[in-house]
Amino acid sequence: MKLMNILVQLSHPAHFHLYKNVIKNLQADGHKVFILIKSKDILEELLKAANLQYYNILPNYKRKNKFDILWQMVVKDWRILKFCLKHKIDLLTGSTPEAAQIGWLLRKYSVNLIEDDMAVVPAWEKAAGRFVQTVVSPEVCNNGKLERKSVKYNGFQKLAYLHPNYFTPDISVVKKYFSTEKNYFLLRFAKLNAYHDSGIDGISTEIAENIIKILEKKGNIYITSERELEPQFERYRLNINPLDIHHIMAFAKMYIGDSQSMAVEAAMLGVPSIRFNDFAGRIGVLEELEQKYRLTFGIKSDEPEKFYKMVENLLDMPDLSEIFQTRRQKMLSEKIDVTEFLTWFFENYPTSKLEINHTIK
Repeated sequence: MKLMNILVQLSHPAHFHLYKNVIKNLQADGHKVFILIKSKDILEELLKAANLQYYNILPNYKRKNKFDILWQMVVKDWRILKFCLKHKIDLLTGSTPEAAQIGWLLRKYSVNLIEDDMAVVPAWEKAAGRFVQTVVSPEVCNNGKLERKSVKYNGFQKLAYLHPNYFTPDISVVKKYFSTEKNYFLLRFAKLNAYHDSGIDGISTEIAENIIKILEKKGNIYITSERELEPQFERYRLNINPLDIHHIMAFAKMYIGDSQSMAVEAAMLGVPSIRFNDFAGRIGVLEELEQKYRLTFGIKSDEPEKFYKMVENLLDMPDLSEIFQTRRQKMLSEKIDVTEFLTWFFENYPTSKLEINHTIK
């Protein structure tokens, strides 16, 4: 194994969680890892809390229109290019087009981690597709034109940090914030304003009010939100250290939201989850978790009555938590340790790509 200078580009809090254990493994094995970010939600807070050094190459990130997105991509490309030359980077990785673009330009090794089917993120495919060297994704992802450049593994990205080998829920963390004597429900309201969210609807104010009416009879309600909360929801707002969210999720009776990422996280923890937006039925990872393991359920935004009924049906299910923990154990027994796989794959790249012959069982 050759020691490398590795650049990890993070553009979303979910990417921090995906890479954090892999980064620690790579550093422990003697590699130099450089983390580059843009300002996005709580990403910097997470890195600081984890005591990970990083470089913010786009501290004033704003997205108003397609021109802004394109221009900021050019800015990030230029700054990553200079960084790679200065630090003699051997391998670039991230879930971003820039990692692929600069890897191609400098003829360096590059690996993109994805978990969305290409049909759902056509803008990403246009920006990165011709430059991608290797895409690594769960087996269930449909990578479209990038299939020939793909390496697939039998797992989910969220297992890189929520697998029992790396995460143990701690009830004492939850008790720092509120009493756990009553059941509680975790709600998440996403902005749905990313480039791939165009035309996607989620939980409106009216629907949120109706869901809260159903849930408040059964327990306490806590809301985490990307978007600005309406005044009537402020009393439910969850103010916590962002590193503690998965402990709180793990002991929730149910997760409900319009965020894909948190729905998958809930499934990894065996927490019943319902997502309400127009991505329902379109994403391979969530379809497998729903159709094969019955750990999450997706309902489109034009079916609110079905949404309410699903919530009520789950609430009426005897031994709900035990049933979903059994389903989780089945899922875990059939999936790999994703952190261990990614660490091995990066450290031995590009030989690792050839060795596994595009399939990990």
